[in-house]
Amino acid sequence: ERKKKATGFATLRKKFIRRRRNSKACDHARVIGELVSTWSPLETSALLEEYEALAALKDLQRQAELSRPPATTFKHDLSTLYDYKHCTDVDLVYRGACFPVHRALLSARCPYFRELLAGCPGYGARICLELRTPNLEVHMFSALLRYLYTGDICAHDSSLDANLLRRLGEEFGTPNLLEHDLRYLLDTGDYADAALVFTSDGDYQRPDSGSSEYGFRPKLELPCHKAILSARSTFFRNLIQRRTRSGEDHTERALHIPTRIVLDESVIPKRYARVLLHAVYLDDVDLSLILRGSGCGSSAGSLGEVQALTHTGRMRPSPLEEAMELYQIGRFLELDILSQGCEDIIIGCLNHETLPIIL
Repeated sequence: ERKKKATGFATLRKKFIRRRRNSKACDHARVIGELVSTWSPLETSALLEEYEALAALKDLQRQAELSRPPATTFKHDLSTLYDYKHCTDVDLVYRGACFPVHRALLSARCPYFRELLAGCPGYGARICLELRTPNLEVHMFSALLRYLYTGDICAHDSSLDANLLRRLGEEFGTPNLLEHDLRYLLDTGDYADAALVFTSDGDYQRPDSGSSEYGFRPKLELPCHKAILSARSTFFRNLIQRRTRSGEDHTERALHIPTRIVLDESVIPKRYARVLLHAVYLDDVDLSLILRGSGCGSSAGSLGEVQALTHTGRMRPSPLEEAMELYQIGRFLELDILSQGCEDIIIGCLNHETLPIIL
């Protein structure tokens, strides 16, 4: 009897499976059949070609994604910055170990370091730490600093426990999200030790340029942070390191003025300045930040303006043309996050009308 009951359930199960399988197959076949029942052979062939083209396009997209390594994020780049110590401006000494760090990042990220560093101003300050948290090993203090740089904590570290994290939070404070603090640095310019200065050839010929420190009046100057520029762009890192090795920044430190990084507006139009910094700090390419108005282009006209006038007869370039120009700027500055963000915008604008412009 038990065997008969088991056999009955198995048969019922097979019937359900067969019915479900047949139902799906029949429904799909019926829909396709009804769709093409009144079509001519030519129309059916066109539908087949469309499906084949979509499959090829999907495969091409997959191959393109595999061939383009993803751009590094600000978390990754700031972690690398902590490892390689580019552009450090203060040394923390804990239990005999020296940690070269960046004043702006720690001040923005951590209330404890903000107060500590405010009491020890000046480039190259060396600060010996005495912490209240007992038995904090050197490698744990290093992990704490890396957490402030990246916003990520190593969950696999067996030396971390809830009580230790609670004590560290009580002494150092609980940081905001890393993106929040980077946005704060970008929006306020607090702790800035550099400035992007956009100039054109005409600025060198101004009759009133004698009042300027460099013999000309800058058209646009945006505060920023050498640590973040160095972390995100090889171009900026090499430029800043070259100035440091040559001693050009000694005078600026003595006068407590930021390092001015002068960019030629005929190469990098100032109307893209805020888009550039937004990508550097926040990994996002936002074309709405492009500066508009008659005073935002260089005297010779930017590449995008020339291309827009040539292709469309309009002086103001389209978002596609602006993205293409920003892509070239990203390549020039070796800023992958900007270039890849622009590639995504260009792909989103791709159609049969824009293809000639892109090519």
